[in-house]
Amino acid sequence: MKVNGNGNDLVHKRVLIVDDEDNMRHMLKVMLSKAGYQVSEAANGAEALASMTSDHFDFVLCDIRMPEMDGMQFLREAQDKFPEKTIIMMSAYGTIETALEAMKMGAYDYISKPFKSDEVLLTLKKAEERERLKRENIILKQKLEKISKRYSFGNIIARSEAMARVFDLVEKVADHKTTVLITGESGTGKELIARAIHENGARSSGPLVCINCGGIPENLLESELFGYKKGAFTDAVRDKPGRFEEANGGTIFLDEIGDLPLPLQVKLLRVLQEEEITPLGDIGSKKVDVRIIAATSKDLEKEVREGRFREDLFYRINVMTIHLPPLRERRGDIPLLVGYFIDVFNRKLKKKIEGLSSEAMPILMAYSWPGNVRELENVIERAILLAQGRWITPAELPSHMTQINLGGPLEGPEDTLSLKKASKRLERNLIKKVLKLTNGNRSKAARILEISRPMLLAKIREFGLE
Repeated sequence: MKVNGNGNDLVHKRVLIVDDEDNMRHMLKVMLSKAGYQVSEAANGAEALASMTSDHFDFVLCDIRMPEMDGMQFLREAQDKFPEKTIIMMSAYGTIETALEAMKMGAYDYISKPFKSDEVLLTLKKAEERERLKRENIILKQKLEKISKRYSFGNIIARSEAMARVFDLVEKVADHKTTVLITGESGTGKELIARAIHENGARSSGPLVCINCGGIPENLLESELFGYKKGAFTDAVRDKPGRFEEANGGTIFLDEIGDLPLPLQVKLLRVLQEEEITPLGDIGSKKVDVRIIAATSKDLEKEVREGRFREDLFYRINVMTIHLPPLRERRGDIPLLVGYFIDVFNRKLKKKIEGLSSEAMPILMAYSWPGNVRELENVIERAILLAQGRWITPAELPSHMTQINLGGPLEGPEDTLSLKKASKRLERNLIKKVLKLTNGNRSKAARILEISRPMLLAKIREFGLE
């Protein structure tokens, strides 16, 4: 091991020379040792394979014509056993075609005999550079995978710590049949989380059936969920399987389960307990193998206290809860989501919008987003439709957003149209809103604003919000 002037270790590359000629091996060993390589020798392919099995080599220099096991046979077996190794073939005059064939089989390069020492060293340096690039590509790929994993999960785009915790829970529950309850305000992406759980789990090859419990009339919901037999009611002219049967072997997603009528809550409880359903008009029950994921924007504990939701069902579906924070509590995700939606709607609407202007982004960052990600998606689609140039400006944003967030209409005296002053006003108003939202809890406010607590304290002093 050598050490350079900076104190960094310089690791010697290890080379295996495979040649039946003693003189050739000796000459190459002397030359490569002087160049700083650690060199080992083998007289034929069989010896070389044995050495590679017991020891590590960065590069192999191998002659093509050898007794016992020639270079081509060695190459075939080495490629099979050590596919990542860099093998350079050495060929005498008249065997160039064979050398080219060896490269087709996976050899990195070949050197024609007789050769100059510079040719061998140059080929090895090129091989070293290739290995360095391969390592860098692997590291880069790993970094990109980490970034991708951090910023997205399926079609869910986020980079906030709150959503990173959600992604972690999704990974943990995906492979199990555990019932999951997804909570969060309308528009936060509860169905996307349900799809991510299904698609990343052991049931991904089975069906995913989604049903909105609040979107189907009560008198039709039971037959929709559990199916019916012919003659069960006037219009039942044939047997019809329900959504639970359709989801057999897969997952059923019950959106807005808080809207499920009490009589159907009893039947759903039976499905969870017994894993069987009874279609309308049938006297027998059917076994079903279904994973249940439920979602609600309601406070189910409050619904239980007020008698609108069964307590026993609540505890059955609340085995694992995943809460999706509203967009106003993860504002750091807004620029990422904006970029994603711009890409989506550029393709959909055949536009070439590059992004938001410096005046438009602070407005989106300061807005409260009562409709969450769904509202942001609609705002960006509308803005792209209206945009005349390459950038989305405040003119393309809904008027209620620009008026609320700038403390009034954009028009006004010249001194109120200063971008610097407007940004300060936006920053002050946003901090004031978050402090009010958190009842003055500065640590929580700093997390929501995604700044450090000391920075928040400095801003509070600067804006006189103490």
